[in-house]
Amino acid sequence: MKNLVSEIKKLRKSAVRKKVDKRLKEFESFRNENTEEWFSELCFCILTANSKAVTALKIQEELTSKGFCEYSHDLIRETIKKNKHRFHNNKATYIISARKHINIKDKIKKIIKQKGEHEAREWLVKNVKGLGYKEASHFLRNVGYKNLAILDRHILNLMKENDFLKQMPKTLTRKNYLSIEKIFKNIAEIVNMSCAELDLYMWYMKTGEVLK
Repeated sequence: MKNLVSEIKKLRKSAVRKKVDKRLKEFESFRNENTEEWFSELCFCILTANSKAVTALKIQEELTSKGFCEYSHDLIRETIKKNKHRFHNNKATYIISARKHINIKDKIKKIIKQKGEHEAREWLVKNVKGLGYKEASHFLRNVGYKNLAILDRHILNLMKENDFLKQMPKTLTRKNYLSIEKIFKNIAEIVNMSCAELDLYMWYMKTGEVLK
């Protein structure tokens, strides 16, 4: 446990902090982006499920918010497939299905801003096919919310390696997710960081990168 805490504190005093702070400011400023950009970020998080974030980022950069909002299922599917991303057909279907939340009556940005972080996450998991608790937390972090844990394999492995978890969860049910999230939040309190900031440092420790 001490190893993880001390390593994070060291990183915070290193050049990595500048990268982390820059990324956090980007997340905070994203609150001012329009609904289409929020939807693009939602689609990015749909694409990260059971797949690499780097590949999802390439697809997002290629399609842009216009593509996610307007392109046909076939064109989105082929773009995903071309980038050697997993589950290209299902992911395209989820993205098309999620469009109902960006129409005039039911804008996703408006809905999220009316709710607290945890309530917003529950709404996303319930209403957006292809989003679990990890992906919903990831989306909310990327649009400026700071107090939810993104429990991907890198974070879970690091928690297990440092004895914060006795064993890796076989599945991340709602109960499991919320239970492990409490442990993650305790680590955040120990190092005096938000969950959003801690996630970036821990992700860097496993990947050497500070991505979104």
